[in-house]
Amino acid sequence: MLNIDFIRSNLRWLGAGFLLSFSSSFGQTYFISLFSGDLRDLFGLSHGEFGGLYTIATLSSAATLVWLGKLADSQPLARLASMTIVGLALAAIAMASVFSPIMLVVVFYALRLLGQGMLSHLAFTAMGRWYRAQRGQAIAIAAMGFPAGEALFPIVAVALVAWIGWRETWLVAAGVLLAVLLPAMLLLLSRGRTPKGYRADGGDDDGTAPRDWTRGEVLRDPLFYALMPGLLAPPFILTGVIFNQVHLVEVKGWSLAAFAVAYPAYSLAAVSASLLYGIATDRWGSGRLLPVYLLPLASALVLLAFGTAPWTPLAFMALSGFTAGAATTLLGALWAEIYGTRHLGAIRALAVASMVFATGVAPGMMGALIDLGIDITDQILAMAGYTLAAALLFLGLNMATPRLTRTAA
Repeated sequence: MLNIDFIRSNLRWLGAGFLLSFSSSFGQTYFISLFSGDLRDLFGLSHGEFGGLYTIATLSSAATLVWLGKLADSQPLARLASMTIVGLALAAIAMASVFSPIMLVVVFYALRLLGQGMLSHLAFTAMGRWYRAQRGQAIAIAAMGFPAGEALFPIVAVALVAWIGWRETWLVAAGVLLAVLLPAMLLLLSRGRTPKGYRADGGDDDGTAPRDWTRGEVLRDPLFYALMPGLLAPPFILTGVIFNQVHLVEVKGWSLAAFAVAYPAYSLAAVSASLLYGIATDRWGSGRLLPVYLLPLASALVLLAFGTAPWTPLAFMALSGFTAGAATTLLGALWAEIYGTRHLGAIRALAVASMVFATGVAPGMMGALIDLGIDITDQILAMAGYTLAAALLFLGLNMATPRLTRTAA
């Protein structure tokens, strides 16, 4: 069960983690993709061309995040968070005035780097460093900002676009960031937190956790690379499917609203999974849970590939949301459990950049395949097979690598 006393005594800092992940919504694919039809029409872009621009921007943001993410090890969270939110608001204003494909790439780059990349990175680096015994639950609570945004913003954005237009909707997003989210973040972080059992430099003080690896050592560790194919599956697949949701609903004969109204189901499942996996992570460690968390996503993809009923998007979003919620908690804890916390910002920046890279490749790849005439349902079915293979890989790593199955400290 959730530790209510822990939540009550740490509400300020857990709330900051929640708000960071919630604020990242404006740079997430599910939000940006809602405007894909308007942007493609504005510049006369095909699915592949639009996805290609998005890919270029996202890959560039991933490369930048490897460097920028290290700042989480040396700079105060309040300073980094406030600068990032302001930058994200400026990117939203730029999107409202975008006038060329080149400018669109630059805006995509800023949205992806500051939203999906940096704000998410700051949230989980802070939770991973601040907490150990309750790390899983802390990460799960902070991660609830993602499904909260997913439940709220698509419905609001679709309504605003119909009411005031898509450019004006981006101006509203900038206003929310500057007038609501930034002041709330500064209030929550007005008091710093020094976690018990950690040195001032962020390393472990009592010797019960794994030694603190440097980023260079992690880059030479075979386990890091062995984990990547499975860890990158959910962000790659869900980004690709959601980015191309406009095309998917056309093929299936659904309305775009069918996906938009399914986001609350995704969010509810993600919250439930995040909390359940948070409790389980604190008890057994994140590594032991890796082989099972991909299975709901595999089921969701099979259902989406073959399903035609109006309720299919709802079921797909619920199942994939369960995997997404589990992934958020597991990956928030995994790197701290394996590699320690002193260089957690630099190490997580590698992992987050890899995931941003995956989310950048997916839209362009799927869009290009659509342009080549490869049916999107065939692509989704292939993704289901890959997801099952990744789950088997995790099972093999659990059996072969004792370091991965060490119980959380």
